[in-house]
Amino acid sequence: MTGRAEEPRAADSAAEARRRPAARPRPAPRVGVVVITRNRRSGVLHTLDRLARLPEAPPVAVVDNGSADGTAAAVRDRHPAVTVLTADRNLGAVGRNLGAAALTTPYIAFSDDDSWWEPGSLARAADLLDAHPRLGLIAAATRVGPAGLPDPLNAVLAASPLGREPDLPGPSVLGFLACAAVVRRTAFLAAGGFHPVLHFGAEEALLAIDLTTRRWGVVHCPEVVARHLPEHQHGAPRPGRLRRVRRNTLLTAWLRRPLRHALRATARLALDGRTDPQARAALAETLRLLPAALARRRPVPRGVERRIRAVEAASPGR
Repeated sequence: MTGRAEEPRAADSAAEARRRPAARPRPAPRVGVVVITRNRRSGVLHTLDRLARLPEAPPVAVVDNGSADGTAAAVRDRHPAVTVLTADRNLGAVGRNLGAAALTTPYIAFSDDDSWWEPGSLARAADLLDAHPRLGLIAAATRVGPAGLPDPLNAVLAASPLGREPDLPGPSVLGFLACAAVVRRTAFLAAGGFHPVLHFGAEEALLAIDLTTRRWGVVHCPEVVARHLPEHQHGAPRPGRLRRVRRNTLLTAWLRRPLRHALRATARLALDGRTDPQARAALAETLRLLPAALARRRPVPRGVERRIRAVEAASPGR
């Protein structure tokens, strides 16, 4: 009795399954995420946990810049779907180039091992890049710390003196935070990505200049939001960061700015070095790297130089 009663129900279920429309294939992801890390295993695992919960389900590539704390093995164990690329030394920001080359999505978002993206932000970034073919890089808004306070750079980007071009979705800028940027992959790779001479520290400005030189738009879009939980809170920079920023600002001048500007900037840093040990160290590092910079020197067109000067003139403290 029981078997005969269940047979019609089984047949009905099979017929209903045949009538049910087939599940739609999941659309291919539009944005992948590149994370660079070095000797911060717990931090990068926390970042990957956050990224794994995003509704966009982005493919992720982690570039391990020569860690000695078992980072690569820990990532493979906890997040087996993540692509892990290992370097035998610290490549600095160039590690992001390797990650972008390894992914195949049309757009790439960057995270550090202490940052991630707000749910929905990667989808908004992809929509903006889809809708604006000349858009090469989105400088997102950054929320900092457990409370998600706005990074002061947000207001600086929003008030950019370059204004807004009609075919772009926000004010044009020549700066951004790497851990709060989404790029068009083809534009990023064609521009050479992050420059090997700079390593770390204010490396973003040169990429913004190179994209702008190639007529790609670099804009601030506050509707795209990254979260940043830096290890050094309360405004304290990482050790050595100010020295690297001054070094790389001067190297950027030698790489892209007119010769007279690079000479004046070098003289200013030398004068500061008479009383400032950080300036002396920055100048010494610049001189060590200067031959490599001169070998890659490519001054920007006059129009781009005018845009750089406009941003400098509007910068606080000038």
